[in-house]
Amino acid sequence: MSIVSEFKTFLMRGNVIDLAVGVVIGGAFGKIVTSLVDNIIMPPIGVLTGGVDFSDLKWVLVPANPATETAEAAISYGIFINTLIQFVIIGAAIFLVVKAINKLMPPPPPAPAADPGPSEKELLAGILEELKKK
Repeated sequence: MSIVSEFKTFLMRGNVIDLAVGVVIGGAFGKIVTSLVDNIIMPPIGVLTGGVDFSDLKWVLVPANPATETAEAAISYGIFINTLIQFVIIGAAIFLVVKAINKLMPPPPPAPAADPGPSEKELLAGILEELKKK
């Protein structure tokens, strides 16, 4: 089997195609959630917190110096807060989508009843017979 045909077989597997579709849709979904957080959720939160824009929050380690043309060195923890909020929203949205899909799916068929096997008395009788043989 040539490497090309092996590669073709690999690509045609259902799992690989499903994963590729999931990545593409996930990327688009991520952009939607980013827009939702940045343009709809964060402005009201900023109003509630007195006009604070989380993306502007940072801890300046070294301020910018125009004389030496050095850039500011800062830890932008506000952007991290925005990213955490986006993560929570994405997680909640995916949870709701999976929950809705699970409701639409038919319930799995009931498992066949397991064979009850021998009763306790039968097991003890078998053990007693084995002990008598020895």
